[in-house]
Amino acid sequence: MSKKVLVLNSGSSSLKFKLFSLDHLHVVAKGVVEEIGSPSANIKFQGCHDHALQRHDIEIEDHLQALKAMSDLLTKCGLITNLSQLHGIGHRVVHGGESFTSPVSIDQEVLKKIEELIPLAPLHNPANILGIKIALDHAPDVPQVAVFDTAFHHTMPAHAHLYALPRHLYEELGIRRYGFHGTSYSYVTRKAAKYIRKPYSEFSCICLHLGNGASIVAVKNGKCLDTSMGLTPLEGLVMGTRCGDIDPAIILFMARNLGMSIDDIDHLLNRQSGLRGICGDRDMRTIEKRAARGDTDAQLALDIFCYRARKYIGAYLSITGQPDCIIFTGGIGENSSLVRQNICQDLKWLGLELDPLINDSLDKMEKGRPAEISTKSSKIKILVIPTDEELEIARQTIKVIGNEKGQG
Repeated sequence: MSKKVLVLNSGSSSLKFKLFSLDHLHVVAKGVVEEIGSPSANIKFQGCHDHALQRHDIEIEDHLQALKAMSDLLTKCGLITNLSQLHGIGHRVVHGGESFTSPVSIDQEVLKKIEELIPLAPLHNPANILGIKIALDHAPDVPQVAVFDTAFHHTMPAHAHLYALPRHLYEELGIRRYGFHGTSYSYVTRKAAKYIRKPYSEFSCICLHLGNGASIVAVKNGKCLDTSMGLTPLEGLVMGTRCGDIDPAIILFMARNLGMSIDDIDHLLNRQSGLRGICGDRDMRTIEKRAARGDTDAQLALDIFCYRARKYIGAYLSITGQPDCIIFTGGIGENSSLVRQNICQDLKWLGLELDPLINDSLDKMEKGRPAEISTKSSKIKILVIPTDEELEIARQTIKVIGNEKGQG
């Protein structure tokens, strides 16, 4: 039985997992435990011999039972005998603050530091920590690695990551721009550099990760210069339910004139805004269908989403110079030809020219590979690259484990 690496992504009521074989790092099983703690709890699993997607509606009260349900399915399929035989376990951790600028092997000191960062990511880090603790309890002898969403952005210069606030807020509370989607950016930017046959240290790009969460990053000579998300994932582009950039005085205005509490405003900005706030839907597929039928609210949501992204591209071109490429990734970036077209329209004068025929026929191309959708005369390549955050976490996990074994 070949060695395997497990990647875990723990949410507040979910546990996503992928099992990779060390042979060529291919996926041998994957799944998600959903609605943990509710009557509708279930596990979706793909990995037995026929590779059919299975759904099991079972009682799962907590993450401990979720991990056991996952382990039982992997064992039943003959993929592992128990978690202790794994080569390693990689964990997605959303916020690493300034403490973690690269993936690290997890010990009690690391776990304590991640817990100290909870105020910076109160919705994400607690769930990530819970998954780590349960995995450590069940596989204490298996090397476990934390891979941070924020780490990719640690190369931002101070003039990009600091806010124009009193300096003590940064020094005492760590209030600054951190950026997110870093694991995705690490994967797709390196894939792009390889595609255009350029050393990563000489590679420059602007990359848009567009999904329910959306952000954009500027990379020059293999280093992040700036990104749209900030202290939290709320800043920047318009998202499924998040507002992105707004005048901060709006928060004060709502509190004073509507009597809204901090929690009420937090919920409104993170859960009721963005695409949902504009047109009542957060799914871009539904919004595009509505817009095609003449729904003006849906069309407005689509226009605002694309307009905000186009503005950021213009801003980031000013700091990267002429990049090697523009990259689209994420669920919307990979699958919506309309969004890509609307974002790139009228940018020919900046060296960006999308080929509408190739863009529209992208779904007929080979899945999983970079696709070039710019014209031959475009000065900047436009690429669509499917992201694979779990694969990137697996790679980084193996690298950390290998480095430590080499040192030992």
